[in-house]
Amino acid sequence: MTRSLVTGTVPAGEGGEVLAFEAVASAPLIEHALEEEEAARPTVPLPFSQLLQISVYWLGINAIMGGIGIAIQERIPDLVPVGQKGVYIAIQGFAILWVNILVQPTIGMISDYTVSRWGRRKPYIAIGATLDVVFIIGVATSQTYLSLVAFLFLLQFSSNFAQGPFQGYVPDLVPEKQVGLASAMVGAMQTIGFIVGGVVVSLAYIVAVPPAKPDFTIPLIALGVIEFLTAMGTVIFVREGGAPRPRAGRSWLAIARSAWATDILRERSFVYLVASRLLFFAGINVLTGWFVVYMNQTIRPAPEDRFAILSVIQIVVAVVTAFSTFPSARLSDRIGRKPVIYVACLVGGLGLFIVAIAPSFPIVLAGAVLMGVGAGAFLAVDWALMTDIIPKAASGRYMGISNIAVAAAGTLAGLVVGPLVDVVGGVHLLPIGPRVAFAAGVAFFALSAVFLRRVDPRPRAQRLIAEAAATA
Repeated sequence: MTRSLVTGTVPAGEGGEVLAFEAVASAPLIEHALEEEEAARPTVPLPFSQLLQISVYWLGINAIMGGIGIAIQERIPDLVPVGQKGVYIAIQGFAILWVNILVQPTIGMISDYTVSRWGRRKPYIAIGATLDVVFIIGVATSQTYLSLVAFLFLLQFSSNFAQGPFQGYVPDLVPEKQVGLASAMVGAMQTIGFIVGGVVVSLAYIVAVPPAKPDFTIPLIALGVIEFLTAMGTVIFVREGGAPRPRAGRSWLAIARSAWATDILRERSFVYLVASRLLFFAGINVLTGWFVVYMNQTIRPAPEDRFAILSVIQIVVAVVTAFSTFPSARLSDRIGRKPVIYVACLVGGLGLFIVAIAPSFPIVLAGAVLMGVGAGAFLAVDWALMTDIIPKAASGRYMGISNIAVAAAGTLAGLVVGPLVDVVGGVHLLPIGPRVAFAAGVAFFALSAVFLRRVDPRPRAQRLIAEAAATA
């Protein structure tokens, strides 16, 4: 086995120390990985306008997802047998899960190697955002359960086609000193997107005259336009990062398949962080993905009060979430990423439990506010931690895989919540059904903290040196 001496220094870890190292690498692979990591690390500080533009597309993406979440919960019960809405909502989530899992990492990986006049990320963002508008029109006008699920499948395909490459911009462009701020801005824009999506779609409740059902067609199409405009801002104003990775004669099919190569399992901290991320977002999705069902079956407001209740919950929680991101990011720069995420898991779980047992709407709002605080802390710090530990040169691939956690979280939450709502609530739609389901969702936050324990928060270069020293 070839052995080579690797010497130098590595950046400060969570404890703030700069470590000197002298390790014998057990293979040239480690030395090559260090060289690639250093070459891909951005060093030029970005102006605030670029940081804002890198994150603003998240507003458009989450506006669509936040709005569709409400529309699905209202539309599907009218398209399926009585007492089975929970299962059918869960089924549609499971049906679209696979496109979320497969498309985002694969296209993200391909974008790492793409050479074009627009750069390596922008062609995919432009194509995906354009198709989003087409497919959301299909979602908005669907009149059967099967057609609704089919267009949701296509919408997830086009959205993930754009998201995979787009997520590479933070690792591509943001230097280490600005990662915390950029992560907080991403979290804030995601939250604002949910506000926009929820409020726009909820306007359908205002114009609906009982007993007529709310019509979500125009609000959903409006969200497609918003998403398209934010995407075009990214395409026009964001500069490209580093050079594409060399293909070395490989075909595009081989590159696409390599997104799923088993080498990623060697990045154990990354794998555990993705699992922790999946579970945390599943806990958040118990509330965001099922609140309309909870409201209609447990709180049971008058039809004319639905808009007010939904708007208050969405706006208050989203504002709390957004304002939590920036102090959480700054705190994580001082005390480390993981302690802040542990607190986020505790606060989020407590908030969901309060919602589950709440006897009245004000108590529901108090629990939801706690979940907002936890979500804001997690959104700010989780993105920064992910950026710290992934290989920078393959950011499209790794960030694409990391976002499987976000895409799959709603499905995972639905597989737990949906059956419990139906089994416990029964055909009589008993109020206890959603309560039991929400209480069970608290386990997601606890498991998220368990997986986080296995994450090594040190920058990847520092971990590589430690591994080399361990094998010397």
